[in-house]
Amino acid sequence: MPDSTVDKTDSPDAPPAPTTAVPAHNAVDRFFSITARGSSFGREIRGGFATFFTMAYILVLNPIILGSAEDKFGAHLSGPQLVTATALVAAVMTAIMGLGGNLPLAVAAGLGLNAVVAFQIAPLMSWPDAMGLIVIEGLLICVLVVTGLREAVMQAIPPALKQAISVGIGLFIAFIGFIDAGFATRIPGDTGSVPVQLGATGQLSGWPVLVFCLGVLLTVALLARKVKGAILISIVVMTAVAIVINEIADIVPAAWGLTVPSVPDDIVATPDFGLVGSFSLFGAFQQTGVLTIVLLVFTLILSDFFDTMGTVVGISNEAGLLDEDGKVPNLGRVLLIDGAAAVAGGAASASSNTSYIESAAGVGEGARTGFASLVTGALFAVALFLTPLATVVPAQAAAPALIAVGFLLMAQVRHIDWEKYEIAIPAFLTIAVMPFTYSITNGIGAGFLAYVVIKTVLGRAREVHWLLWGTSALFAVYFAIDPIEQLLGVK
Repeated sequence: MPDSTVDKTDSPDAPPAPTTAVPAHNAVDRFFSITARGSSFGREIRGGFATFFTMAYILVLNPIILGSAEDKFGAHLSGPQLVTATALVAAVMTAIMGLGGNLPLAVAAGLGLNAVVAFQIAPLMSWPDAMGLIVIEGLLICVLVVTGLREAVMQAIPPALKQAISVGIGLFIAFIGFIDAGFATRIPGDTGSVPVQLGATGQLSGWPVLVFCLGVLLTVALLARKVKGAILISIVVMTAVAIVINEIADIVPAAWGLTVPSVPDDIVATPDFGLVGSFSLFGAFQQTGVLTIVLLVFTLILSDFFDTMGTVVGISNEAGLLDEDGKVPNLGRVLLIDGAAAVAGGAASASSNTSYIESAAGVGEGARTGFASLVTGALFAVALFLTPLATVVPAQAAAPALIAVGFLLMAQVRHIDWEKYEIAIPAFLTIAVMPFTYSITNGIGAGFLAYVVIKTVLGRAREVHWLLWGTSALFAVYFAIDPIEQLLGVK
């Protein structure tokens, strides 16, 4: 029999809400319904800190992913400016989510989405043009929310294909991590062999690659032990190791890639807002075809779309906030804020921002309201002035996080019914084509087309939603664009 004298009101395992109404302590308590949801200021503050430290790795990874890519004209984005932009949008939009959505839900640049921008969109246009597409994507998501079409599109795509998209993006991100760290490399000038190899010469060599390997082992060990903040801890530890190795070993600076690990001259610096507002809303249309733009924006919407829905429902469910019908409180406002976060991310050149599943760490600490998001947002605001710390992290110390994120996304594969070929084959093509063609768009297109074709040959074409038919038609033109242009005499 439990000891009834023990006070459990501040325990993360306490019920999410009291069974009877409890009067609020003050105006802030009433506004966020802290007491009404069975929480306390202490639990909300701890939850806000836990969420921040669990997702703070984005301050390192987003600049590395975006900064390592170049646009059509060979331009790179500045690392310090990317750190500022990433922290700024995360701080503002997480705070707005807390105030407007009143959920313990944090917002930041989306992993996977930034990979689409860096390796799919930027090579076709300038960086301002690419960020303009992000703004357009966010605006369209807001329109979809307001008109109710977001739920319609959600219902059009089979759950297995949604999960396959997440898995494919996970493999794609992991592949990028292996390449960026030098663990795998292209074989230069050799067209008769395999396209990639182990290390730079067919075997692992050099201190930087060793840092990556140790980082992967440390990350997976921490994840296996379910250590909170495992990814961030690994990045910090391996950056310190890299700095020490760089000091004592004779290493050519180019071996580290774009960032050479060294002790920064300063820890605190004035934020550089140079990228904020550096976007062109319609410039992309001058650089590439309308069909390509439509497919790229669709890919962004699709990735952002379903990640957000899954995250919002999952976090709300874990916090015990779903109503008797399984609905999320303030869902309309939450989805609208999430769409606005995509707009803000593009406008600041930080890539599309979205809700983070890492918010579950805060819920695990007892957070139940948007007050926790205010705390997380405030910590991101503080991070604006700590840019020098983020810009000393080499790719070899950050890339293990990409491997870890790939694993976490890969876990979605368990929800796919591999016994049903009508869905398993499209799911497989979606997953495989993404990393094998270095393109998220190609993977989604291959999966959609395969799904429509298989349903048709099985005599079940009517089961395919008309939105999926229309999208698949666009992808068919996308894949066949070269022969179509030749047939029309464009080329």
